[in-house]
Order: sequence, then C-alpha cells, then structure tokens
Amino acid sequence: MDFSFTPEQELFRRTVREFADRYIRPRIQEMEERKEIPDDVYDSVAEQGFYGLRYPEEVEGQGGDNILFAIFVEEMARCYVSTAARAMMQCLMGTDFLYRFGTEEQKRDFLIPAIRGERYGTLCMTEPAGGTDLGAIQTTAVRDGDEYVINGQKSWATGADKCDFFTVAAKTDPEAGFRGIDLFLIEKDRPGLEVGKRLNKMIAVSSGCFELFFRNVRVPADRIYGGEEGNGFRLLRGILNDIRVHTAAMGLGVARAAYEEAFEYAQQREAYGKTIIRHQAIAHKLAKMEVDVEASRLLIYYAAWLMDQKMPHNVEAAVCKYYVTEGGLRVVDDATRIFGAYGASTEMNLQRYFRDMRWLLYGAGTQTMILNIITYELQRGRR
Repeated sequence: MDFSFTPEQELFRRTVREFADRYIRPRIQEMEERKEIPDDVYDSVAEQGFYGLRYPEEVEGQGGDNILFAIFVEEMARCYVSTAARAMMQCLMGTDFLYRFGTEEQKRDFLIPAIRGERYGTLCMTEPAGGTDLGAIQTTAVRDGDEYVINGQKSWATGADKCDFFTVAAKTDPEAGFRGIDLFLIEKDRPGLEVGKRLNKMIAVSSGCFELFFRNVRVPADRIYGGEEGNGFRLLRGILNDIRVHTAAMGLGVARAAYEEAFEYAQQREAYGKTIIRHQAIAHKLAKMEVDVEASRLLIYYAAWLMDQKMPHNVEAAVCKYYVTEGGLRVVDDATRIFGAYGASTEMNLQRYFRDMRWLLYGAGTQTMILNIITYELQRGRR
C-alpha cells in the first residue's frame, strides 16, 4: 500500500489551499461578525467546480474520489470551518441522495444546478426530540393519493436560509421506529414549509443553522427516495460512513491549523532567555500534537481509500471520526496553552479553533453512538 499522495493529489491540495487563502481567509473576521457567509463566497466555490467534486462528468461533476474530497474538506477547514461545513453539505449530504436515488428529471432540475452553484440543498434529520436517536423522529409523511402530506419540525438545518430544496427524514410508519423512516425531496417554496429562527451558537458561527416547520406540506409521491416506503434507513446507512470520514477530515484541518500556528509561535516567543520551543514542557506539547495530527491523517486517508476500493469500512469510519475529533480537541487545547492568555483573545485564531472543534463532536453521530457502533462491529467479529 502506498501511503503517499500522487502528484495530482498534491497539486489539488495546493490549489484548494491557494483558493481558500485568497477568497476565504481575508473574509473570516467579517463572516464571524456577521455570522453568515456572503453570497459571493459561495459563488467563488462554485466557479472552481468544487461542488461537483464527488460526482461524475455525466452530471457535470469533476469525477473525484473520496481521497480527493477528503483533501478538499481538510484544506477548507484548515482555513475556516464554517465554509468547509457549508461546502460539504452542498457536495455530500445535501445532494448525495439526488445522485444515488433521484430520477433523471430530479437530477436535471436539482442536482446539476446544485453542482453549478445555481441551487442549494441541505439534509434535514435532527428534531427537538430526536438527533442521534433516529427512532425518535416525529415528522410524519402520510400518503394521500398521488401525494405525501408532511407535518413536523426540524432543527439545526444547516444553511436552510440559503437553500432551494431539502432532503427531509419523515416517518411513513410511526410504529416502526427508525425503520419507519423515509427520505423526501422537498422544494423550499412548497406551501406550508417555513424556515424558522436562526439558532445562535458559539461554534461554526457562520455556517447558519435554522429551524424548519412543515404544516401540511404536499409533495408528489415520486419525491420519496428509493421509490417506495421502507427504504429510508437503508439509504441513510449508505451515506453515514462518508459523513463520518469527511467530518474527521474537517477536524484534521482545524487541528493542523492550530498546530502550525502554535509551532510558529513557540519558535518566536521568548521566556527565561530562550524561545519557548526550547523548554521541554512546550516541546513535549508540540510532540504530542504531532502524534495526534499524523495519526489522524493516516486514519482518514486509509478509511477514504477503503471507501474508494468498495471494501468494508464501518469500523474504520467510526474509529476515524472518534479519534480525529477527540485528538483534535487535545491539539487545540494544547495550542491555546502554548499561546497563554493570547489563546483566549478574540483577535487570535486559536479561540475560534477551540470553539469550532467542539462542533465536530456532534456531527455524524455523537461520540457515545460512535463507540456503540465500534462495539457492535467488534461483537459481530469484524476484527
């Protein structure tokens, strides 16, 4: 197995980094203060063709694989997590079901415009009473002739204010728990659909999370993914590992940014007559940070490679998400300690890394759920 990146992959990494440094980094303070991402930033991502990175040329995509997409997410998050999260939503969660299970008409009307950056989508799973516990979802979808009637509420819908369509999880069989869930494609302008209040948060503040309300929202019956009821959980399982690995890639990007800044600072800051990197206490912190960053890199790209080879990767994806986000917390915490009081200054990047890394603990399943998945796979003899 070759653990190095190809020249093409390294060129792509440099391309993404240069893009982020040019178009995103100068706007970070503005986005943090406004708590939103300007439309021209979305436009610039679209102009680079990044929204189609994971999809084939037949739908106007770039034909990239999971390794390439992980590089993209990592480099975007190294610059600014909020834009990385919104790009990942557009490239993965908000459009993947369309590509895999949408009709040709739906691909033409929604997926291809999304790849071009003309329309935006998001995934709506979480509710006030149900997040990781999918069986607790209370939004319902009742068949009525050639339509489904959707009623319920969603929360933490990323980018809902900018979106044109949603992939919505709803119960078609309320008595069947998580196996009674199905997924629906719903346009924003459907009567009865309302984007509610913005949820204020201290993490990834510009990514924008909103409440959504569905009051007798009618959608054609062909908007159910999979063609018939009872497929939702199966379809979800096909994407969760992707989300876990690429959530970890975001974590690696943040950890690398914190580590690089702490290393540079330690080479410049002096205390007791020498730069602080020459004090063993600081040097050991940096050494442990290097361990977490390098281990995270290997876990992520091995899992991404397994995905591209169509090999089993349930354990690897879960291990990846758990270790990288926990390791990232250690890295950003030690980075703030190296910076001392400056690590808490709102004028420094460190306090943002410290906040944003915590957001990644919840995405793609809580850490407790991730440990449950690993335990379940081990009990099945996966190892």
